[in-house]
Amino acid sequence: MSENIIYCYSGSGHCLDMAKKIARNLGDTDIVMMRSFPIKTDAREAKRVGFIFSCMAGGLPGDVENYVKAIQIAPDAYRFAVEQYAGYLGCGLHKIDNIVHLDYWDSISNHSTAIWLMPHKLTLPPTSKKTAQKRIERKVSEVSAAVLAGRKSEKKPPREAVFELMSKGLGKTHATRVKKFVADDSCIGCGTCVQICPRGNIRLVDKKPSFGTDCIGCLSCVQYCPSTAINIGKITEKRERFPNPNVKASELTEKIIHID
Repeated sequence: MSENIIYCYSGSGHCLDMAKKIARNLGDTDIVMMRSFPIKTDAREAKRVGFIFSCMAGGLPGDVENYVKAIQIAPDAYRFAVEQYAGYLGCGLHKIDNIVHLDYWDSISNHSTAIWLMPHKLTLPPTSKKTAQKRIERKVSEVSAAVLAGRKSEKKPPREAVFELMSKGLGKTHATRVKKFVADDSCIGCGTCVQICPRGNIRLVDKKPSFGTDCIGCLSCVQYCPSTAINIGKITEKRERFPNPNVKASELTEKIIHID
């Protein structure tokens, strides 16, 4: 068992990039992915247990809330969490705190990956890709120092009740939007979208992706398509993609990543 475990949900690689950087600072860390049910839920031997995730529709992404409930943590383990969000913090940190009782939490705004809703450049405050990455690196240093020092947050994460209500309707939103997924003629049939989908919701039919209905809205298929062929209706056709430059599509499919 590693000394530290970070549970990570990442759709476009930004949260995984942060998790990897924090893990390098902590040393001897397992990053356990939460795009699907985590391969390791018994974290009772870890001294520090962290959670790094993105805000999705005001709440936690996918089935992360249920995954966190399944994780076993030692009573004396140090518990921390970091959330990335585009325009608002939402209630994700509050939900995780209710389950695991966080010692320390932090957050940072980053570029939106939900480009069906708004261009990623509309993150608050507006930042370029280069500036966003520098901000993440500064936050990594802050969080790493706090975790190594065993720092405690003075306040609990805000509940943001309005976002709790918003997040409850997330499943219906995905069910409606998934019907608009389409691959245009620039598709090269490489199968990246099939491999990267955490639900196995995409398959190739005549070398073109066919989309099912079991979508959690991670948009990895849209962000990491090498020919930007996948769109959600017409609205995303002219919107720039922004997968994290430090994270390969194949890394998102890993169940666990160990960093010494």
